[in-house]
Amino acid sequence: MAQTAAVELDVRGRTVRVSSPDRVVFPERGLTKLDVVQYFLAVGDGILGALRDRPTTLERWPKGVFEGARMATRQDSSGDAFYQKRVPQGAPEYVETSRIAFPSGRTADEVAPTELAVVAWAANLGTLTFHPWPVVRDDVDRPDQVRIDLDPQPGTDFADAARVAPHVRELLAEHGLEGTPKTSGGRGLHVFVPIEPEWTFTDARRATIAFGRELERRLPDQVTMRWWKEERGRKIFVDYNQMARDRTIASAYSIRSNPRATVSAPLAWDEVGEAHPDDFDVSTMPARFAAVGDLFAPLVAGGTPRYRLDSLLELADRQAHDEGHGDLPYPPEYPKMPGEPKRVQPSKDRDRPR
Repeated sequence: MAQTAAVELDVRGRTVRVSSPDRVVFPERGLTKLDVVQYFLAVGDGILGALRDRPTTLERWPKGVFEGARMATRQDSSGDAFYQKRVPQGAPEYVETSRIAFPSGRTADEVAPTELAVVAWAANLGTLTFHPWPVVRDDVDRPDQVRIDLDPQPGTDFADAARVAPHVRELLAEHGLEGTPKTSGGRGLHVFVPIEPEWTFTDARRATIAFGRELERRLPDQVTMRWWKEERGRKIFVDYNQMARDRTIASAYSIRSNPRATVSAPLAWDEVGEAHPDDFDVSTMPARFAAVGDLFAPLVAGGTPRYRLDSLLELADRQAHDEGHGDLPYPPEYPKMPGEPKRVQPSKDRDRPR
């Protein structure tokens, strides 16, 4: 079959070339690369607001999402998809970047979108999911968001996370905070809180741990803070390490790499209990966006209001003083961190009391 000619799109004054526009990206839905690019343009103000000025990892699926497709890993680079942390070679001059530092001490220049054409250009490269850092490029060491990731464990699902969500909102309010919920596009639920960029990643992670521990104390049968999967049970895990440096969450309006082509959808709080991730996909989100606007707008970089972490950090101090709670394990790729407990799976810990 002859290759379909490229098309050129006018994206707010920029010409963006879409190569192989008829290439099928989601076979079960019959969605093509051009459909993907046009989806991002349809929710343009939303996706750009979620990414603007943020160092962003590109999750690229250049061959599409087909049965058996798999993500490349550090151990096996032969996968069909991959995470691109460094700006691709040959990027147009309008693609701006931000230099970030990994826990290893290495650095990289990541794409930091400043206009919608950058999103369309990345989508042409096969990017479905955008993973922005919770910082802006002018200050990459101080987060301006706290991200609470409600991660269903085996035996639980989105509905279980949704039942926890009102308690998340209530606890945030007790500490003078207000968050915006969104579907992950999969089984999980995220709540993002805009904060003043006055604290380090370590501070923001510590505040998130304190929040999760208090939520677990109130909902011991529903919520867990256990890092090791073998200890979590059938509960919702508050993934506190999503606030560690170089850990990112799929942006609002990103497309997820599943056969249904679902998207990460911002929600109003009164929708959380009724929503289902399958309600929001590449086909349905443009009409919803046109009807309700950008529910994620409070998280746009530089927006207002911005909240403070003092109360949650004071809670962390009380938990340490009254209950002896210290730090929790970091992700495995991290070097040993100051104050971190032993990073050993409990079932393999020879010193653990039996």
